[in-house]
Amino acid sequence: MFYYFEPLLLYDELGPLVLRLVLGVAFILHGYPKLTTMRLGFAAWLESLGIKPGMFWALVVGVVEFFGGIAIVLGAFTQLAALLIAVDMLVAITRVKLGKVRFIELEKSGWELDLMYLAAAVALLFLGGGVYSLDESWQWRY
Repeated sequence: MFYYFEPLLLYDELGPLVLRLVLGVAFILHGYPKLTTMRLGFAAWLESLGIKPGMFWALVVGVVEFFGGIAIVLGAFTQLAALLIAVDMLVAITRVKLGKVRFIELEKSGWELDLMYLAAAVALLFLGGGVYSLDESWQWRY
């Protein structure tokens, strides 16, 4: 197989770390407001979409995004956190982004970013936390 940047393959263990840091920070920033300042508004918005009870699901989404983001940054329970975030993004894409727009308006719905988050979460689900993670450092205990 031909590689354009073959010397970079020596650092392939950095891939999951970069993915974890970016995805985790993004979800910490998405989840924190859902647990604090915008929780009531978010719950009402979920109710308007038919996702009931809104307050319960707002709390679930906030906890998954905020604490899941922290877990992913630390590399602790990475696969579980990635699975929960992937489910979160599947719901966001299918129920919110694609479920409420016509095909002609698809590019305005913002589904592409959610798809990237979904892809990153699924990649971490397959890859795990990598060598620079708490999951890896806990390996000797299993």
